[in-house]
Amino acid sequence: MNETVMRRLAKPMLFAAAFIWGSSFFIMKGAVDVIPTFYLLAIRFTGGALLLSLVCWKKWRELTRDYLWRGAVIGGFLFLAYSIQTFGLMGTTPSKNAFLTAVYCVLVPFLYWAVMHRRPDRYNILAAVLCVSGVGLVSLTDALTVTWGDALTLVCAFFYAAHIVAVAKVSPGKDIYLLTVFQFAWAAVYAWICGLLFQQFPPLSVFRPDVIVQLAYLTVMATTVALLFQNVGQVWSDPASASVILSLESVFGVLCSVIFYGDPVTGRLLAGFALIFVAVVCSETKFQFLRRKKEKTALSSEL
Repeated sequence: MNETVMRRLAKPMLFAAAFIWGSSFFIMKGAVDVIPTFYLLAIRFTGGALLLSLVCWKKWRELTRDYLWRGAVIGGFLFLAYSIQTFGLMGTTPSKNAFLTAVYCVLVPFLYWAVMHRRPDRYNILAAVLCVSGVGLVSLTDALTVTWGDALTLVCAFFYAAHIVAVAKVSPGKDIYLLTVFQFAWAAVYAWICGLLFQQFPPLSVFRPDVIVQLAYLTVMATTVALLFQNVGQVWSDPASASVILSLESVFGVLCSVIFYGDPVTGRLLAGFALIFVAVVCSETKFQFLRRKKEKTALSSEL
């Protein structure tokens, strides 16, 4: 496809990726109720690794030995993030799980500071304050306590942020698609090991048609297709708009959870979601789109 077509398809791809990931929260909630967490992730990552390796079959000629350890590192962070998130989903609602996970966008600049010595700017600080306020509104109960599911989801957000920093650290000079194959493969290995050590494989009777459909959606769409859409969409669009579109994952997560799962919605919850979303936009874009509008308005008035 030529450049013009790819630029037109970029933003729809990013929207599709955000929607797929957002919808996966309530779908995963149904699957985790019948399939132990580690085995659910093992099946998902094994399928994702196989599918992506087939899609990227031409890239295998670029394989070098260091892909193994690089994939093991980022696959480890990915496994920790997904497993803790999935356990957290058992103790909270899909909508809260979706929005609390989005906190990782705000944590990334601070982890970069610790690892790469790149100091956060004022927008990162503002985003952190907004995010903490939003998390308080979303997570705290009337008794000013946090459920264990919400706490685990916040921990998973830290590991998602650590995963992003780790990818930035080990991926330069490497094919991102091929590296992602090994990331998925190692995450699957960790999940199978933990499943065999700590959980019992579910009986075959659990794999009813509806559960198989859920697993297929998580494996094909939420793991393989969404990742490809994200990567391609980011290549053919500017980073600021791409990050805003992808942050809509949490919004789609809430909408799908309310419509299809029946999650309750309160004013305090909506206010918390709004603060977290603004924090994500602030951290990712630094409100550049607002400054551009002011500059255009000022220029028009001068003319």
